[in-house]
Formats: sequence, C-alpha cells, structure tokens
Amino acid sequence: MPQTTPKGLHRLAFGGDYNPEQWPESIWQEDVRLMREAGVTMVSVGIFSWALLEPEPGRYDFGWLDRLLDLLHENGVRVDLGTPTVAPPAWFYRAHPEALPVTAEGVRFSYGSRGAICHGNGDYRAAAAGITTRLARRYGSHPALALWHVHNEYGVPVSACYCDNCAARFRRWLHETYGSVDAVNEAWGTAFWGQRYGSYEEIDPPRVTPTVGNPAQQLDYRRFADATIRENFRAERDVLHELAPGIPVTTNFMTALSQCDSLDYWAWGREVDLVTNDHYLITDGRRTHVNLAMAADLTRSVAGGAPWLLLEHSTSGVNWQPRNPAKRPGEMARNSLAHVARGSEGAMFFQWRQSRRGAEKFHSAMVPHGGTDTRIWREVVALGADVEALAEIRGTRTVPDVAMVWDWHSWWAQSLEWRPSEAHEARERADGFYEALYDRHLTVDFAHPESDLSAYPLVVVPALYLTTEAAGDNLREYVENGGTLVVSYFSGIVDEHDAVHPGAHPGALREVLGLTVDEWSPLLDDQRVTVTGPDGATLTGDVWTEFVRPRGAETVWTYADGPAAGGPAVTRHRLGRGTAWYVSTRLDAASLDAILAAACEDAGVAPRTGLPRDVEVVHRAGDAGQRYVFALNHSAEDAEVPLDGSGTELLHGDPADGRLTVPAGAVRVVRLDA
Repeated sequence: MPQTTPKGLHRLAFGGDYNPEQWPESIWQEDVRLMREAGVTMVSVGIFSWALLEPEPGRYDFGWLDRLLDLLHENGVRVDLGTPTVAPPAWFYRAHPEALPVTAEGVRFSYGSRGAICHGNGDYRAAAAGITTRLARRYGSHPALALWHVHNEYGVPVSACYCDNCAARFRRWLHETYGSVDAVNEAWGTAFWGQRYGSYEEIDPPRVTPTVGNPAQQLDYRRFADATIRENFRAERDVLHELAPGIPVTTNFMTALSQCDSLDYWAWGREVDLVTNDHYLITDGRRTHVNLAMAADLTRSVAGGAPWLLLEHSTSGVNWQPRNPAKRPGEMARNSLAHVARGSEGAMFFQWRQSRRGAEKFHSAMVPHGGTDTRIWREVVALGADVEALAEIRGTRTVPDVAMVWDWHSWWAQSLEWRPSEAHEARERADGFYEALYDRHLTVDFAHPESDLSAYPLVVVPALYLTTEAAGDNLREYVENGGTLVVSYFSGIVDEHDAVHPGAHPGALREVLGLTVDEWSPLLDDQRVTVTGPDGATLTGDVWTEFVRPRGAETVWTYADGPAAGGPAVTRHRLGRGTAWYVSTRLDAASLDAILAAACEDAGVAPRTGLPRDVEVVHRAGDAGQRYVFALNHSAEDAEVPLDGSGTELLHGDPADGRLTVPAGAVRVVRLDA
C-alpha cells in the first residue's frame, strides 16, 4: 500500500505554495529564514515551472531546483513537489496547437493563461509523462521530498474539450461503456426528436445546437470528460509510484460546491494516496464560515473519513471575485483551525510570498507586499505556533453526528436545461440543509447515495434528482433497519441516464417515502406559501410546491394556501424500524429547522443546547482513546462552551473543566482527560 501521509513530516503541515522562480535567487536565503520564524513545515514547489525545467524540447535545466530543494532540506522544510503539467510551455503549444481545448461553440482557446489543455490530446499526454518521469528519476529519493503534487486543480478552468480528437475518443468511450450503438440509443432515448444513430461515427460531442440538446448525451459527456482527466492523473501517478516508491501522490481538489462542479470527487478520492483540498471564501453576503465547514466536511467524506490536508487557502483577500475584502483580524487563524477541526492535518496557503507581477499579484500571501511589518505576517507567525501546539492531534479523526447524501452525477443532471423551475438548484438546497444542521451544532459526513449509511442515526437528502434503483433500495433499507431519513422535493425522479423512472413520482423513492406526487407546481418569483401543522404552527415556503398523495405516509404539515392548498406539504412514513420524512416545498431557514428538530427527535439525536449561533464545536478522536474538542467562536461576543469532562487547552496551556470560555473571534482546543 502506498504511504498516505507526507513522508518525513512528523508535525502538522504548515506553509504554502513557494514560487521562488518569480524572485532573484538572492531572496531565497531570506525566505527560508522567515519560514523558520513562521514555523513552516512544508512548501509546495514547482507547480508552474515546466517552462523553466524544460526551456526547449528535450533540453532540461534542473540546477535551480536542485539548489532549492537542498536549501529547503538544510532548513528542515519538507517539500510537496509538483509535476508542472497544468502549464505546458509556449514551445509545446507552438508545436502542438491542437492541444489547446475547443469550446462547445467551436472556439479554440489561445495560449497565455493556465489549464488550457485538451486532456484527450496524445501529444500532451506524452509530454506530461516525459516531464513527470524526469522529475521522478531526479528527485524521487531526495531527502526533502514528502509528497508528489500532480498537476493543479484539475477541471479548473477547463474541464471539457469539444475538438474532433475528443469526439473520436468519446465514441470509443461510448463503445466501452455501452457495447453497441443500439444500447447508446436506448440509454439516450434518441427516439425523441428523431435523434437515432446508426453508427458511432454519427455521434459528436454535445456541441451548440439550435435548441436544447439531448440531456442524456450531455450527462454522458460530462462523465467522459471527467474520466478523461482522471486518466491523465492516473498516468502521472503510476509513473511516480513506479519510480519513486514510498512517496504519496496527490492532486489538489476543489470540493467546495461553489468552486468546482466538473469532477466526480467520489471517484477521484479513490485514486489519490492522500486527499488534499483548496478552499477559498466566497464573498456573497452569506456566512462564509458555514461554507468553509461544509467544504471541509465534504473533503473529509471524500477521504472516507480519514485525515486529509488543506493544501491551499488564503491568508486574507483573494483577487478573482468582483469584490475581494480582506479577512478581519483573527479570521485567518479561525479559518485555518476550522479546517483542522474537520479533519485536515494542517493548513497550507497560496502562496508564500505575494507576487509582484501576473494575474494573481493582488492575491494575499503569507509574506505580503508590505513584508514582515504587517498584520498578516504577525498573524502568520502566531498561527504557525498554534499549528505546532496541535501536533499531537495527527492521525485522529473528526467525529460525525449525521450524514448528508450528495452525488455529483445527480447535480450534473439536474443542472441541465428545461427543468420545472430554474430557481430550484441542487447546490442551493445542499447549502440550505447543511446550514440548518450546522446551526443545530451537528457535524456532517457526506455520503454517496449507494454507500453504507448504517452508522448514522439521521440522513438528509437535500437534492437527489438522479436516483439509481440501487440508491433507492439503499435508502429504503437504511430506514427499514432503523434509520431516520429526510428527503427534499424533486428527488428520486430519473435514473442514471436521465430517464424518468416508470410510474408515479418520486420514482425510486416512492416506497421509502410512502407517497406519490401527482404533479409539481413551481412558484413564481414573488410567490410564497404557508404551511400549517397540527399544533397550529406555521411554516413558510417558496420556489416549489407539489400535489402529494400519501400511500402509507402520514400528513404532518399541510399547505394552507397556494396551488396545493389543503394537501400534504410535509409527510412522515414509518417503515420497518425507521422513519422517512418528505418536504415538498423550499422552506425558509426557521421552517426547515422545525422539520429537522422533529426528525432529530425521531433519530434520537440530542439537541445541543447552550451553544450560541456561530459558535462551532467539533470533536476529533483517536484510536487510543484521545479526545479533542475544537471550539471556534465566529461571533462578536464571548461564548461559554460546555465540556464533557476536564482537560487542557492546547493553544494556551490552561486547564479546562466543565465549561470553556471562548473569546469573540477566537479558537480554543481542549484535550479531554481519559
């Protein structure tokens, strides 16, 4: 089995992307001095260096990288060494212009940015294997090497190419997947609009068409594009495994649902030795720390619950949003340690020294333009000390309370054109349900819909438009065996080919929910509905309503008005030893919390009383019985957090017994006594 932790790194990872090629070599000594001051333990190197390492085809210059790795090793800094295959040199594109990707509109991108790659291009694949082989042979046994970093943020900014070469590869993929053109026609439903194909040669990628193209074809092309990119990762990974055994191989994911939607990270998580992630706050008026927690929980889940590593985030503002505010004092540390609480084995940044040139010169860094006499630098040094103080948590795991079902294929399918309402978005419902669970102070695991759910007392399904028969059976068995399930509207509708399940909606989930849906009735932008409960309480919904017909389920909440007035809005179905809830409208936050409170009671998930809003409490535990409590106060008021026992606060060395005071904006981490 390949090693799954950075080789030779016996502390938590702390550091960032180091791009010394942007600076005179005279600055390198100053860099490593500052790294020691800040407590840096690992840096990522060489990710965009192909043009420097191979300035002409077949001519290599490794001298500068030799000197750099030796210098880092002499100063006790481990190296996450990149294969620079995200940015081929200009000479490569001049020789192979067809390696630049083509859009669905038929426009070929130009050289001059990053990630402009047709992943199906054979010349690119050969060149990538070549530079990766050279790096593996030269540095595979270097004493500084801790981790291989393949490519960079696959799928960003280009995930699919629509050139003729990719069309030919797509036809081969279809043959390998389906076995015959007749099977493709059946899966895609090409009898509709007379789209039937007589041979593979007649099939093209889903390029621009006069109106909506075949949705099943579009869905399969996303699968094909994802598989094609993953083939390239595997090719580089296998070279590194062969030539540099004992060094784990990773690539940096972007699991935040707002930042990358093109890769099936359930599949990718099985390919890397160590799951790593990049996360950047999205400034859209929402509580950014909730999205951060969600991304960290999703990354940990992609890792199968095992420790993972935050490979990039920002010390302060980024540069690529319409508005890029600076982080407030203390926010960088709070962000970093929130990732650690939820399973990361450290906190890395993009980047070490802030660039003076290029597209990301206004992206924050560990060493800002202003140097060491800055708030950012002082906070970086303080955070380095905090990360060092938490070294003992290495190898422990975050303890989850509940699970949320998520599937990238379902998201892809639901995001295609001509759905009942464009206001219903899978990601929005995932955000809404996650935030409701977060505000109940519950730690969430994400789960594939066909995975084993038996460990969770409560499972929520915010959006599962595409539901396979296997997933439907899995959710039914989960409830029959005693689980509590909460399902949101427009789930269970189609199979893996975007074909509507036979019979009444919700298709694959009819049996577990004990109901059918006669018809959907999405609402207009300014419409709201009132939902009433048996005790006279009211809830508020918008976006969506349904005409629900119970078939074993009981009606708990009823539409008081709107298209489905008098009909069931929220139902509860006892099945076997468990219970399945169904929510047929988009509830506002307070209303959704009321439903989740009832479901938590069914599941035996105890309420977390006494914790203020925006105070985050997460537990990590080890195989030897170690227990740690992370308390992060995102609010502007001091908070009291109850503790299950006594222990020691690790960041300050203070004793803690029964209750813990967490100042406004601060973080505390307690090791509980055995």
